[in-house]
Amino acid sequence: RHWSNEITVRNTYMSPLVYKILTVCTRGKTGEMLSSKLLTLVMVVQPGRVLLGMKKRGFGAGRWNGFGGKVQPGETIEDAARRELQEESGLTVDVLEKVGNIKFEFVGETQLLDVHIFRADSYNGEPTESEEMRPQWFECHQIPFSQMWPDDIMWFPLLLQKKKFVGHFKFEGHDVILSHTLEEVKEL
Repeated sequence: RHWSNEITVRNTYMSPLVYKILTVCTRGKTGEMLSSKLLTLVMVVQPGRVLLGMKKRGFGAGRWNGFGGKVQPGETIEDAARRELQEESGLTVDVLEKVGNIKFEFVGETQLLDVHIFRADSYNGEPTESEEMRPQWFECHQIPFSQMWPDDIMWFPLLLQKKKFVGHFKFEGHDVILSHTLEEVKEL
């Protein structure tokens, strides 16, 4: 049987059992079995600028990115996004808008990264460096794409225009995109 790798989570609360079911086997584009890992990414946007964090350790170290991480069992995707933003930047938000969902596949890896992307246009607190991230504001015309994941330059314009999108990126290593799909959608 062929399992879809297009899992959509619409629950507002995810029980540990549902979480476990959603993180078990999906099938990659080339037929290999991949487990799916739920992740969040929050982009804090102000008029003419965006807050990015320099990843100091772990996956993506040395790159500018938004703030996010793993969804824990029993946690909603939005709750995970809020928690990760606070842990990595010291900021809290009242409103998060879900703007994207991108699946990332890495050749030779067994996990498909299912990333739920949120935009926050207002926040509480001051951006503060954490053990994992060093926050910095960038003017929208000076976003350091050469120091970010290579796919970011493709979907950032949609994010900045407040458009919703879905996509799939297949990587060789961390720097080469072998194939991708990206499309604007009305709803997520």
